[in-house]
Amino acid sequence: MKKAADCHPDYHPIRVQLPNGSDFITYSTYGKEGDTLALDIDPSTHPAWTGGDQKLMDRGGRLSKFKKKFEGMF
Repeated sequence: MKKAADCHPDYHPIRVQLPNGSDFITYSTYGKEGDTLALDIDPSTHPAWTGGDQKLMDRGGRLSKFKKKFEGMF
């Protein structure tokens, strides 16, 4: 199998700027070397990264049925 010289994207350092004003340098294929990636969502406070408040909603008794079906399994 032939290997193409340009089959891999350019991996270079970029600056990531968080909404709270802090920033850090990381390597990425985003943009060009030295570009800035400004994030709209702060990963230190967003539930997707912190786990958030997880609540189970019981709609139509589905959760109750599931719990009843598997209550003795574990």
